[in-house]
Amino acid sequence: MAAEDRLRTYRGGRDFERTREPSGRPAPAGDAGSRFVMRIHDARRMHFDLRLQAGGVLKSWSVPEDPSDDPGDKRLAVPTEDHPPACDDFEGVIPKGEYGGGTVFVWDRGTYEPLSHDRRGRTVDFAESLERGHATFRPRGAELHGECALTRFRGGTDGQEAWLLVREGPARPDAHGTPDPRRARPVRTGRTPAQVAAADGER
Repeated sequence: MAAEDRLRTYRGGRDFERTREPSGRPAPAGDAGSRFVMRIHDARRMHFDLRLQAGGVLKSWSVPEDPSDDPGDKRLAVPTEDHPPACDDFEGVIPKGEYGGGTVFVWDRGTYEPLSHDRRGRTVDFAESLERGHATFRPRGAELHGECALTRFRGGTDGQEAWLLVREGPARPDAHGTPDPRRARPVRTGRTPAQVAAADGER
């Protein structure tokens, strides 16, 4: 599927006259970028949004619990629609009544190193490894680091595909530990969630 087609669900579910989220475009052809972003999203339930650039878009998952530093912890990751790359910078309040209404801010972002290989040890394209249902990567952010894996454990035949996000190796010695979403500060602006909401205001 072409990258432009992958954004139809994202665009179709939003009224860009009301929300400041970017309508966005896919990454230009030839841009093999490897950006990642982790947002904290205070909607009906506070959760984390994980986005990884692949195939010209940001592949996206909703992670209900914190991204633990403990390799023994498994985190549910529910896939959501592909997002345009410009979303890695969005921070503010999505109006009530819009998809994902609530306060969002960037908790961490940076680049990631794809680590997926086949059984013979040959490198596998990251987008292809996601299609196959298992992808490993090493994020290089201020908060999220160490080898991680995304593994699909339930298909989408019932309309609810599900994955697991697992840290495969120890975190850096200077890791900050489990984040408290209500006290965490966005890397882009340094404002708390309450400050982001107050500055942006409800529409």
